[in-house]
Amino acid sequence: MTKKNNGKFFKLEIFIPETHFADLRKALQSADAGHIGNYDCCLSYSRVIGTWRPLPGTDPFIGEEGMLSEEEELKVEVTVNGNRLDETIEAIKAVHPYEEPVINVIELYRTGL
Repeated sequence: MTKKNNGKFFKLEIFIPETHFADLRKALQSADAGHIGNYDCCLSYSRVIGTWRPLPGTDPFIGEEGMLSEEEELKVEVTVNGNRLDETIEAIKAVHPYEEPVINVIELYRTGL
């Protein structure tokens, strides 16, 4: 069970290769992300196309320095209790293969949570 957090909840949007989705799901579960009322392990995901160009000095997981890359990824969305936000982000980074993972943090208002 999560601690009181003054009502703050956040939505995380995480972009990740499908090959790493199972590890991400386990990391989110271990941080109690996706705990909504009497349900846990709640998340959604969709297939998206990501584009990026690795700049000089990078070590990309996918792609080559200086070349535009375009790959299918999963966009994972999950709700996080504010008291678990930092722990959840660290758990994501521990399993994410990208040098610079995209983790969007959006504060939720009037969610009914």
